[in-house]
Amino acid sequence: MKYLIVLFMASFISVAGLRAQENVLLYPGAIPGSKPTPVDFKEVIEHGKDGILRVSKVSQPTLSVFLPAKEKATGAAVIICPGGGYGILAIGHEGYGVAKKFNEIGVAAFVLKYRLPDNAIMQDKSFGPLQDAQQAIYELRKNALKWNINPDKIGVMGFSAGGHLAASLTVHYGDVKIENKEKLDLRPNFSVLIYPVISFRESPHTGSAKNLAGPNATEAQKDYFSNERYVNAQTPVTFLVHANDDQTVPVENSVVFNQALVKAGVKSEMHLYQGGGHGFGLNNKTTADQWFDRLVNWMKANKII
Repeated sequence: MKYLIVLFMASFISVAGLRAQENVLLYPGAIPGSKPTPVDFKEVIEHGKDGILRVSKVSQPTLSVFLPAKEKATGAAVIICPGGGYGILAIGHEGYGVAKKFNEIGVAAFVLKYRLPDNAIMQDKSFGPLQDAQQAIYELRKNALKWNINPDKIGVMGFSAGGHLAASLTVHYGDVKIENKEKLDLRPNFSVLIYPVISFRESPHTGSAKNLAGPNATEAQKDYFSNERYVNAQTPVTFLVHANDDQTVPVENSVVFNQALVKAGVKSEMHLYQGGGHGFGLNNKTTADQWFDRLVNWMKANKII
């Protein structure tokens, strides 16, 4: 496996006290379904005045590895997909900060810097992010011994559009988009969706839909990426969080997914807050309640930790 040290990115992580143990190239060789990267297609990293760390123009996806102290390790692991409307990655407060929180409870965390949909570097941009998510869980299962994780306790987590990506992996893990000669299972063992985009049909987030499938998405694309339509009895147990006053991604996205889970007989838990808006990461400032504490209890109840 090849390794990538991104010095500029590492400086941001270090400043926040969130240095990953390693940054791993997601693909050991050529990326299936990719186009040669144009010379002027350069990754952009911005630390905004609003305190949000944004990454865009990703052509080389990576996993940032955050491992817990050995004496704390539970064997559980989670792949974290930051949000950003499939246009950028809010990789700080919806990625590295969350990874550190998981380490505190003995869970290994892997922040996925996935490729954002772009016709310049992908043959079919609508499947690029899902391909990266499948490759991520493939790498975790393949390297479970190396990272001291239990291959039967690997989950996926996502925020906003990253929640759509996590939900897509949750329901489309069987529609394999990667090379998988070992036939490793790409099904997550659990799913955590935080103010997620779920549907391109019911209360859609038009920005995410346009960036992923284009302005003229086909009916087949709208159906495929309406993840609530593909929930079945084999869908992993799921934890959802949303705010009722979310004006960016309507709360109905979480509601319809939870309804589908209940109908399919899949264990799920959903926490709806009266306020908080969108993009609050770990800290919903409208309440003293911490949704991450609820998540820990849910993980214990489902014997994940």
